[in-house]
Amino acid sequence: MTAAPRPARGSATPGATPLAPRLATENLTAWYGSTTGVRNVSLTFDENTVTALIGPSGCGKSTMLRCLNRMHELVPGARTEGHVRLDGHDIYERGVNPIAVRRSIGMVFQRPTPFPTMTVAENVAAGLKVGPRMATARLEEVVERALRRAALWDEVKDRLRHPATDLSGGQQQRLCVARTIAPEPEVILLDEPTASLDPGGTARIEELVHELKRDFTVVIVTHNMQQAARVSDFTAFFYLGELVEVGPTTQIFTAPTKAQTEAYVTGRFG
Repeated sequence: MTAAPRPARGSATPGATPLAPRLATENLTAWYGSTTGVRNVSLTFDENTVTALIGPSGCGKSTMLRCLNRMHELVPGARTEGHVRLDGHDIYERGVNPIAVRRSIGMVFQRPTPFPTMTVAENVAAGLKVGPRMATARLEEVVERALRRAALWDEVKDRLRHPATDLSGGQQQRLCVARTIAPEPEVILLDEPTASLDPGGTARIEELVHELKRDFTVVIVTHNMQQAARVSDFTAFFYLGELVEVGPTTQIFTAPTKAQTEAYVTGRFG
C-alpha cells in the first residue's frame, strides 16, 4: 500500500529534505449517523513534528483526531470512509486490531483522566497490560522512563504508590501523557490538552509538547491560536467539516492563502 498523496507543505526547516509522513489520511469522511463530521480530508503528519488542528467549534477537528486512532467508531452510529495509514498501512483494513492501533497512536483528552482506583505507578503501567507480560523490575523501569519523558518523575518519584487523584490537575494531565507514551506509540494525539488547566499547567504541557516531538509525531487540537503558534510546526485549518488550508505554522498565521483562514486567524470570525 502507498501513503496518501501529500499536499504542498514544505518541511519544518527551510531548504531541508521533506520528511517522510508517519501518518496520512486519504479522502477521509466521517459520519455521526447521517450527519457528516469531516468530509474528504487528505492530510499528512510528518515524523517528529507537531501539527495543530484549528478551527471554530463544531468544525470537525476533534472528529478528525478521533478518526486517526479509531476512537470515532466507538460512538454509536459513527462510521468512516477513506483511508488512514500509519507507516503506509491502513488502520481500517479488515482484520486490523483497533486496540493495537490505539497502542501505536495514543491519545490524551481534554480533561485529565487518571484511573481513580489506581496509584500513580499503576496508571502509567495500565497501557502495558495488553502487551507481553513484563518482569516487575522491567515494568518499574518503563514507568520511570515514561514519567521522566512526561516531565513528572521528580514531582512524583516519592508518591508512586499514592492515588493518582492526589495529584494536581496539571500533574494528572502529565500523568495521562506518561500513560500514553509508556507503550512506545508512534503518534500522540492531544485533544485540547490544556483546556482545563491554569496558566502554569498550560505552560508545562506546552513545554512537554516540544520535548515529545523528539521521539513522536504529535497532533494537537486547540482553540487557542497563540498556543497553536507556539507549539506546532504545521497548522491545518478546518471549517464546516472540511480542510480549508494546511501549511507551515508561520505561513498559516502570517500569509495564509485562503480568505477563510485569514479571517479566522485574525479573529474576524470563530
